[in-house]
Amino acid sequence: MDKVTLKIPRPLYNRIKQVIEPSGFSSVNEFVVYVLRDLVAQLSTAERDELSANEVEAIRKRLKSIGYL
Repeated sequence: MDKVTLKIPRPLYNRIKQVIEPSGFSSVNEFVVYVLRDLVAQLSTAERDELSANEVEAIRKRLKSIGYL
């Protein structure tokens, strides 16, 4: 897998290093990759959960046709 370098402030790096000491993460890099993957997955899920205007209109029409609206 192709990798790139991501620069973060040294104080943040040091703080993360302290936080992960008792955890199962072997490095700051491993932890940061884990957190970013989790965040991106959550954002992707949130985007999928939102309905488009067309989907909302289709639902309204369906609910109206079966007597709910």
